[in-house]
Amino acid sequence: MATTDESIVLQCGDCTTLLRDVESDSVDLCITSPPFADARKSSYGGVPPDQYVNWFLPMSREVFRVLKPTGTWILNLKEKVVNGERHTYVIDLIKALREQGGIFTEDYVWVKPNSTPGKWPNRFRDAWEHLLQFNKQRHFAMYQDAVMQPRAENTAKRVRHLSENDCRRMKSATGSTFGKNNSHWVGREMVYPSNVLTLATETKNRGHSAVFPERLPEFFVKLFTLPGDLVLDPFCGSGTVGCVCKRLGRRFLGMEIVPGYVELARERIFSSS
Repeated sequence: MATTDESIVLQCGDCTTLLRDVESDSVDLCITSPPFADARKSSYGGVPPDQYVNWFLPMSREVFRVLKPTGTWILNLKEKVVNGERHTYVIDLIKALREQGGIFTEDYVWVKPNSTPGKWPNRFRDAWEHLLQFNKQRHFAMYQDAVMQPRAENTAKRVRHLSENDCRRMKSATGSTFGKNNSHWVGREMVYPSNVLTLATETKNRGHSAVFPERLPEFFVKLFTLPGDLVLDPFCGSGTVGCVCKRLGRRFLGMEIVPGYVELARERIFSSS
């Protein structure tokens, strides 16, 4: 079963199987959040952490095949606690994806300031997740100017009142050997972001157990694609990535194994502006 228009394609089925029909080297960006280990059991059955890597690798092999040499894969995952310690399935998966030929370029961090409160005897609540970046080669499409952001207000204030010391690279008074020339900020209203994204989780009921805030995929869609490029989400859930692609003029290929979520994604994407 598939839903399509000229630029949006939604397919229902197991993504590992569906990906076999996708042309090699055709996808500009894959951004996805697969079920975490032992998570979303009511909808996806849950994959035990000890089995996660073996479950994942047939799918990842297909993702690397369909990804363009200049393309990027952003993978959202988080370790879980098993018997009082963090399981290493994410680390194990990173190593396995490198063995498949992927280049582990970056680890973005999604900080969730509105994470659910809780109390545990030996740790604090989870308030961040990985956004792992993989590429097929070291030179890939990246449009950094598309995600520039206004400089911080405290920087703007300092630039308006530069001292003599601000205008040359000073040795640190702490003896750390670190210093900087603050006059380099003059005339710069926009700056490049860091690899830490602070975004509140989606609080509206979308009919799905794990929904991206739209600003999260939007950051990566702008950073790694241009209008008309093809974005893949093999675990598209309620279709948030598709909504962003439609709004930004990117083509979208979404795959989802649960028929009800495909219908939800279709309604959200095709009713979005």
